[in-house]
Amino acid sequence: MTTMTNASVREFKMPDVGEGLTEAEILKWYVQPGDTVTDGQVVCEVETAKAAVELPIPYDGVVRELHFPEGTTVDVGTSIIAVDVSGGAAPAEEAPAAPAAPAEEPEKPAARQPVLVGYGVATSSTRRRPRRQAPDDAAARQAAVAVQAELNGHGAGAAVPQERPLAKPPVRKLAKDLGVDLATVTPTGPDGIITREDVHAAVATAQAPAPEQEAVQAPAPAAAPAAPVSYDTGRETRIPVKGVRKATAAAMVGSAFTAPHVTEFVTVDVTRTLKLVEELKQDKEFTGLRVNPLLLIAKALLVAIRRNPDINASWDEAAQEIVVKHYVNLGIAAATPRGLIVPNIKDAHAKTLPQLAESLGELVSTAREGRTSPAAMQAGTVTITNVGVFGVDTGTPILNPGESAILAVGAIKPQPWVHKGKVKPRQVTTLALSFDHRLVDGELGSKVLADVAAILEHPKRLITWA
Repeated sequence: MTTMTNASVREFKMPDVGEGLTEAEILKWYVQPGDTVTDGQVVCEVETAKAAVELPIPYDGVVRELHFPEGTTVDVGTSIIAVDVSGGAAPAEEAPAAPAAPAEEPEKPAARQPVLVGYGVATSSTRRRPRRQAPDDAAARQAAVAVQAELNGHGAGAAVPQERPLAKPPVRKLAKDLGVDLATVTPTGPDGIITREDVHAAVATAQAPAPEQEAVQAPAPAAAPAAPVSYDTGRETRIPVKGVRKATAAAMVGSAFTAPHVTEFVTVDVTRTLKLVEELKQDKEFTGLRVNPLLLIAKALLVAIRRNPDINASWDEAAQEIVVKHYVNLGIAAATPRGLIVPNIKDAHAKTLPQLAESLGELVSTAREGRTSPAAMQAGTVTITNVGVFGVDTGTPILNPGESAILAVGAIKPQPWVHKGKVKPRQVTTLALSFDHRLVDGELGSKVLADVAAILEHPKRLITWA
């Protein structure tokens, strides 16, 4: 990667698009060098551990360089694109600067940090701060420290506290994971900053055998070189685990081994619910909206939560408290090409049936297009996963982290059923409710599941119980 330093060139850095994420993968560039861009124009699409997000550029200009190709994972805060903001002219060569007072850092593009599409760009002012001393001044700094130590009575041979090595948070985390002491790493970055490459180089140096060891081991028979890891590409395909899939896997493992899961099942006749679905499709209030069994199942769960509010809670391990939520952010598990995601409908408890239908439609279409924002997948309270769309009868769903319950809906199929004293073909499905047994006991979980089943069997309860 190269970095352009001309004053007319602005460096756009990878922003944190999802509450503390440290890196993102560049999925697609929408511009190329030489293209003209305007403030707010989307220049690339990136994928974080939570979702795919489009990044708008925060200024006008001409693209001079793309620092990374598609498919590269880049740390937050690293420049990814250089834009000439001088009006399109090629940057002129600067005259050497006089070695006068310490220069100030150029104005950073963080003054107009890009945000998620649709939320605009926040305007704010920035203040310049003095640049750190260059590595050439290290001797002068050391001399000043030594003088100060002498004045304080330490003496020439006394130990002087060393400065904290300069490194960005992702680099510090990398060093911690690899067991590298940053104080032993030789920095090569600007202003003496330690880079990722410096950390890896330190690891390679530490692992290299000493010359004396090599001399002693020389007479020993040379071991056969390790065969490179390979596989038959015609019989196997290996897919790197990253982005949404990696985050989902980690979340599911954490949930499965943190919250004690209990799953209960009930099989229910939903023939009347399917008839109501067909009637609602003809209702003018639902014109243009997606009306399906999932809509009424979601509404049934919301009513059951209102009747049993303690199910809508979370476990605070640090405080050793149960946090009961007085709102329902209803998650809907969605299978996408990038993996399973669970966006949620904010304040679903307060929506009418037409409003709920509209929100469900927007949620599903956005997820299928891969445009779900990180904010849409945060702060969920209860989730529905519809495995029935795959022809599956039911399952034992794993809780979404931080939630207390998840309802799995199986396939709706015609089955022989005793109806009004006679065996008749009826539309039947199986529901499965998993819940966190630390805060939901068997009685509460059973009541919620029974309420959902009762509503789906007799949907008029949506009116009488509402």
